[in-house]
Amino acid sequence: MTMMVRDEIDVVVPMLEHHFDQGIDLAIVTDNGSVDGTTEVLERYAATGKVELHHDPAHAKQQGRVVTTMARRAFTEHGADWVINADADEFLVPLDRSLTIRAALERTPVSLNAFTVPVVNLVGRPAERGAGIGRLTWRDHRSEEQLVAVGVHAHPTPNAIHVGDAGVQVSQGNHFVSLVSRGQPDPAVAMEVLHLPWRSWRQFSQKVVNSGLAYEASPDLRPSPRHHGMADYRRARAGWLLNAFLLRLPPDTDLANGDAFVEDRWLADRLHSLVDRAVFPDLLSPALDGAHDQPFGTDEHSLRAEAGALLLALERERAVDREREKELLETVERLSRRVRRLRRERDAAREQAAREAEWVPIGTDLERVGRRVAGAVRRRALRPRSSG
Repeated sequence: MTMMVRDEIDVVVPMLEHHFDQGIDLAIVTDNGSVDGTTEVLERYAATGKVELHHDPAHAKQQGRVVTTMARRAFTEHGADWVINADADEFLVPLDRSLTIRAALERTPVSLNAFTVPVVNLVGRPAERGAGIGRLTWRDHRSEEQLVAVGVHAHPTPNAIHVGDAGVQVSQGNHFVSLVSRGQPDPAVAMEVLHLPWRSWRQFSQKVVNSGLAYEASPDLRPSPRHHGMADYRRARAGWLLNAFLLRLPPDTDLANGDAFVEDRWLADRLHSLVDRAVFPDLLSPALDGAHDQPFGTDEHSLRAEAGALLLALERERAVDREREKELLETVERLSRRVRRLRRERDAAREQAAREAEWVPIGTDLERVGRRVAGAVRRRALRPRSSG
């Protein structure tokens, strides 16, 4: 498994312990200049040989290059049959919970080359801090329309798992690889990713700011204005990111009613059950303790989310105005180009007309002179010759 991390102290231990318990041989990890204790935790795992730790402190959105290097190394240095490229908030697991990742991959033919696994967000009551393992226990099945209404573009793109390969290219996070897929695994060994994108306000806000600053430090990158990370960064700079954060997390009343959310405590229960056999029980146990999470109260959640909905509507109204302004500017530019083209054609026509105007008199004079010469020649020819 490969992983690039930055300031993931709240969740990195449960994530590693889960995947080691699921049969992952080695985690190749690149620390991206963490300052919250993540580096020190990774060093402890590295001392056991379970983690191969690298460091890349530059904050310049270089994930594709870094993950590609690790994915290739998994094969060239360690002979990996299968490579899982993961984020710190992603927990891969077979749909058949009686299987492990290792057992599922052992029954998956390497001839598939690469395949995708769906990513399911886990949501629940928002809190100030913490990994949220015991809070975020609801599978998010909101429709795309419902997601857009709370400021979320769409559900996550599926992740790609691939065979070991010396030339593989990983792009767009962990979602795409250069290897051609030859099909999906048998449904009996299919897998999914349980994703914790909004673990706490502290984690989310820091991630948004870090990502935005990294883009600003990479002027060669041109993210779309609709990119979810850049949209959240603009909200952070405008001072209403907390409202946006609370808007996208459902209130308790929504969790208990309807089909949009389905309770799934498997991950929380599984992580608690493996404390005694964890590589580092002293690290895992506190990471699962939600006593200090400080969940937001129901009233505060509701009021801030309501304000977030109003701000989101205003943002979209302004976005429509910006789109209209953009369309108008594009129309003006298109007309300006047409005017410039017509002016060039007019000037060329005028130059041509001027050249023709200069040629006509000269031709007329030559014709006149020619007629005079011809007349003189005829008169000379017809003049009677003198005798003698």
